[in-house]
Amino acid sequence: MKLAIAAIGKPGRGPEAALADDYARRATLAGRPLGLGPLELVDLEPRKSGKAPEAELILAAAEGAHLIACDERGKTYSSRAFADHVATLRDQGERRLVFCIGGADGLDESVRRAARSTLAFGPQTWPHALARAMLAEQLYRAVTILSGSPYHRD
Repeated sequence: MKLAIAAIGKPGRGPEAALADDYARRATLAGRPLGLGPLELVDLEPRKSGKAPEAELILAAAEGAHLIACDERGKTYSSRAFADHVATLRDQGERRLVFCIGGADGLDESVRRAARSTLAFGPQTWPHALARAMLAEQLYRAVTILSGSPYHRD
């Protein structure tokens, strides 16, 4: 199952972008034997501001995929439960899993309706660059949990 993080905005060249890239690379390498990956980081830059133009880009990037909306009102998972959720989707035959991170004003309602599930990193609001890096790390962690690697400790 292919994995993607589709995020509104530019990741920049800071340490958060480098961290997200590193975890995406690690998840891709470790996930191959498990049928997970590659993990692609998709940066979406709308030409117009607002939730509706952002939603169009997100929905286009997720076409045909199982869409998971990252939203502070979403479901929280332990790392192990998150890994199990990803594995269940893979085992159910999903071919592509796309996580979306909205713009500064959050996700348009059309994206929330189209999403088949949600994910929250807690009730706080996180900068997009950090949310992207944290999600990439959690996907890497999920892969290592599923492979039996000692990276994750309970």
